Amino acid sequence: MTYWRNSWVAFTTILNKEIRRFTRIWPQTLLPPGITMALYFVIFGNLIGSRIGTMDGYEYIDYIVPGLIMMSVITNSYSNVVSSFFSTKFQRSIEELMVAPVSPHVILLGYTFGGVARGLAVGLIVTIMSLFFTRLGVQHIGLTIVVVFFTSLVFALGGFINAVYARTFDDISIVPTFVLTPLTYLGGVFYSINMLPEFWQNVSLINPILHMVNAFRYGILGVSDIPIATALILMAVFTALLYGYSYRLLVRGTGMRQ
Repeated sequence: MTYWRNSWVAFTTILNKEIRRFTRIWPQTLLPPGITMALYFVIFGNLIGSRIGTMDGYEYIDYIVPGLIMMSVITNSYSNVVSSFFSTKFQRSIEELMVAPVSPHVILLGYTFGGVARGLAVGLIVTIMSLFFTRLGVQHIGLTIVVVFFTSLVFALGGFINAVYARTFDDISIVPTFVLTPLTYLGGVFYSINMLPEFWQNVSLINPILHMVNAFRYGILGVSDIPIATALILMAVFTALLYGYSYRLLVRGTGMRQ
């Protein structure tokens, strides 16, 4: 009983620290994504969207809103964990945490759920902002919540792994720049893969973000380019694999005893 109580105290302490970290500097962490997405709504939704017309039976701005929400969730979940945990390594405070009587599970969950909190907070801000440009309905609320939560968790874990291997502040920007951003833009945020030739449709299926965006779009609009069951299984597998790998890195102290 004492172990679980102490673990809960440690978890809530780390989580509270992470939440305070990004809420204290909200003009840098919460406001910019909202402004960026507002520009997407204006440029791609209203200006370009009016020329494109409809996509899968929906106005173009309605079609891209779920993708833009997911893009903000993915980016902020990832960036919060990678910057926070690397800063802890850089300041050497991770050494105190590693020698404390705290389970690696607690440390990992504290940091990743902090990333999830920021991702969901930004996603909520973008969702509210989208209501100024379009009327947003939710077709399957349960599925929508499950998809956005596990997508945020997957990329928070990805940010943790990036932070573990990073040696300098420049290293934490390599994956977002050369991997995360291209996969996001090619993940069906702005288009349906049905517009692509069959070969490129099949290639696009390799992109995990495509499945997550389409599952979320199905929860909001009720349309998807891929089977929802496949997306859910993929998210579950990625969550398990990334969590297991992150836990192993933490136990072994990889990148933390240099």
